Amino acid sequence: MPHATTTPPGARAPAARTSPTARGQRAGVRAPWWFVVPAVAVYVFIVVVPSVNGAVFSFTDWNGLRPGWSFVGLGNYADVLADRAARDALVNTLLLAATATVAQNVAGLLLALGVNRVVRSRYVLRVVFFAPVVLTPLVAGYVWSFLLSPDGALNEALRAAGLGALAHDWLGDPGTALYAVVAEIVWQFAGYSMVIYLAGLQAIPAEVLEAATIDGAGAWSRFRHVVLPLLNGAVVINVMLCLIGGLKQFDQVMAMTGGGPGTATETISTAIYKSAFSLGDYPFSIALAVVMTAVIAVLAGVQFRLTQRRSS
Repeated sequence: MPHATTTPPGARAPAARTSPTARGQRAGVRAPWWFVVPAVAVYVFIVVVPSVNGAVFSFTDWNGLRPGWSFVGLGNYADVLADRAARDALVNTLLLAATATVAQNVAGLLLALGVNRVVRSRYVLRVVFFAPVVLTPLVAGYVWSFLLSPDGALNEALRAAGLGALAHDWLGDPGTALYAVVAEIVWQFAGYSMVIYLAGLQAIPAEVLEAATIDGAGAWSRFRHVVLPLLNGAVVINVMLCLIGGLKQFDQVMAMTGGGPGTATETISTAIYKSAFSLGDYPFSIALAVVMTAVIAVLAGVQFRLTQRRSS
């Protein structure tokens, strides 16, 4: 029968042995830096190298076919600034991004507030509102182009309801075409914003809202002074995603209007596509792409700094 080992009086007990795993967890073991080398190498090869090459070619007269080229300095950028169509595309892009960002966030937040309530159909409604997100943007754009055509479903519904005076060529009128594209974008991606806002709403402690109610805060006061500040993280994410998505908008515009009528819905992305693949003016299109990248970087950085300062 084994005997228990006793420690003599006054002697120190032997220190308990700690496993290497436990020691590593306490010491905060860091993974070797070379673990990230494969991911960094792929990113550099796929993203960084093409971006740098594109930026270099924007200062040349390379036509995309011949191996030889020569530097032309800022000539391509001067052509971009002097081209009226390019300026119109920049204005349309900024207007579309700003309008879509505001409308999509408002719609997404309202949907999130609605489906966050305790109603039986809230799970079904979440699926219904999120369903358009899974559609291909090009397919959704073509569907909306048929709905908004002069003899489309929207105008036919207006005529059937006795509102034929409101029937309109929504995509053929320069005054409404851009906003029709914005409406399609909001319809398709409001559910995406809804999911992000819904996650933020469900992370708000119920005790905080109960305390505000006990203090006499009404529904609007609770939303303005309690819910909205606690949703700042969700707002930052949604605004950033919507802004970047709107600035590089291409699919819906090409499917619904092709940039027309005239240049009413031309965006920087569609102008790049037409300059490169329709007109063959690669230096101009590359310079326009660099301008778009700079605009996106500046606006995204400003938006992030503003929202970060607000959260702090």
